[in-house]
Amino acid sequence: MNILENPLVTEKTTRLMEENNTLTFVVNIDANKHQVREAVEKTYDVEIEEINTMISSKGEKKAYVKLHPEFDAEEIAGRIGIF
Repeated sequence: MNILENPLVTEKTTRLMEENNTLTFVVNIDANKHQVREAVEKTYDVEIEEINTMISSKGEKKAYVKLHPEFDAEEIAGRIGIF
């Protein structure tokens, strides 16, 4: 099962990235927080402080991943290719 489907980039997620050091991903609907944490930490070599998930009205599961202060969400986004 592929846990991380794609990073999500909107005005809201960009603001969260800048103000709260948070990355947002669309994830597999069956993935739990532990699986999302493991996938993000292994894929992007970061440490995670907190994860919140929600299922949108479109049926997509979104994961809001707050990084530890020693990691910069904007730098990680640059490595991913968002910016």
